[in-house]
Amino acid sequence: MPRRIRRFIFFGMMILLGIVLGVVYGWIINPVRYTQTGLQTLRIDYRTDFVLMAAELYQSEGDLAGALARLSYLGANSPQDSMQEAIAYAEENNYAPTDLASMQALFIDIKRFLPPLE
Repeated sequence: MPRRIRRFIFFGMMILLGIVLGVVYGWIINPVRYTQTGLQTLRIDYRTDFVLMAAELYQSEGDLAGALARLSYLGANSPQDSMQEAIAYAEENNYAPTDLASMQALFIDIKRFLPPLE
């Protein structure tokens, strides 16, 4: 067998060995352990997008209880706090006026139907 072909075969075998060893290490020896991965750990831009999606669903469905349930996934903050934080971030970062209007409409409805938190 010519030397060049042996080199290509050896190279292919080493690539395959590297893949196999990487999979064994990543899945068996040292797999990823997820901790504290709730929505409250998201960055503010992702939390704002989550609030926007909840507001858009509320706009299409009209289900305030469903919107409140979705917003409760964001963690310890009340839905009002999550909404205020998201609206402030959206205003600072020039979100589309329609997106801001959706979030503000949901915020107004939440304030209207929930008692103020003290």
